Amino acid sequence: MIISRGRRYIFIHIPKTGGTAMALALEARAMKDDLMAGDTPKARKRRGKLKEMTAAGRIWKHSTLADLDGLITAEEAEAFFTFTLVRNPWDRMVSYYHWLRAQGFDHPAVHLAKAHDFSGFLTHPQTAASIGASDYGSYMRAADGTERCDAYIRLEHFESDAAQLSAHLGFDLALPRANASNRARDYRSYYSESDAAHLAKICAKDIARFNYSFT
Repeated sequence: MIISRGRRYIFIHIPKTGGTAMALALEARAMKDDLMAGDTPKARKRRGKLKEMTAAGRIWKHSTLADLDGLITAEEAEAFFTFTLVRNPWDRMVSYYHWLRAQGFDHPAVHLAKAHDFSGFLTHPQTAASIGASDYGSYMRAADGTERCDAYIRLEHFESDAAQLSAHLGFDLALPRANASNRARDYRSYYSESDAAHLAKICAKDIARFNYSFT
């Protein structure tokens, strides 16, 4: 998550969509008053600023726009260029699974991923409940329930989808490779026909909205 009052933008980091790479690209051109939450070098250095601040929800790497109410004003939420990255759900779920298996903290999703193969993790009711309740648009709803997003940037079409962001910033961004998980490159190899159909149901809203497909 980054709030730049100097450049008048808000970046919301949806998990496992390439957001760390985006944060690194943005912080390379950061202004001194930019507020950052995350694991990137400048975000870690600026954590002290955020400890003194309060908001409606948790201020962290994956804060939603509604979480930031109080840290940002309603006028800023409406006027600033607000954007996020999205990713093909079938690809995203493979990355999410492998990332979870590499973690050591106590969380139900971590335990679930370590206890099951990919199919078992994907089809578990806990996964469906968690992923199904958090479509991409849910991250971009302001405190009043209004969705405010000037650009949903598809990771797979970054160059074309980021044109609006580049125009707002006045410079182009190139995403470095970051947080790559230890997995096969082709996400399709992880899915049976029934598993692919199962995820299509869970993420139907995002798939339809952003024109994603399994192939």
